[in-house]
Amino acid sequence: QVQLVESGGGLVQTGGSLRLSCAASGRTFSSYAMGWFRQAPGKERDVVAAISWTGYSTYYADSVKGRFTISRDNAKNTVYLQMNGLKPEDTAVYYCAASSQRYYRAILEHGCDYWGQGTQVTVSS
Repeated sequence: QVQLVESGGGLVQTGGSLRLSCAASGRTFSSYAMGWFRQAPGKERDVVAAISWTGYSTYYADSVKGRFTISRDNAKNTVYLQMNGLKPEDTAVYYCAASSQRYYRAILEHGCDYWGQGTQVTVSS
């Protein structure tokens, strides 16, 4: 069992930056692929970024490429999402999620097994 707790959300102006963190419990964190998802009001939950267990392989949705960076620190059981150049359309609840598989492709193809409670990100224009 893995428990995930997100932090770092908030209100920021267009063009600003935020860094989301996701602290995971459990000794198996380092072997799990991790992902960040977001859900805006009235829309489906979509994957934003994903990272394989070693941290060497990453995926980004086209809408955030070049602006967001996903990373992980397995020693700290934490995954991060650095968000730069924020836009109003980035406003959403952001969720951290874990797959029991090692590679991020499993997240894209099968989804995740564990979810955090979400953190609100609001970008004002």
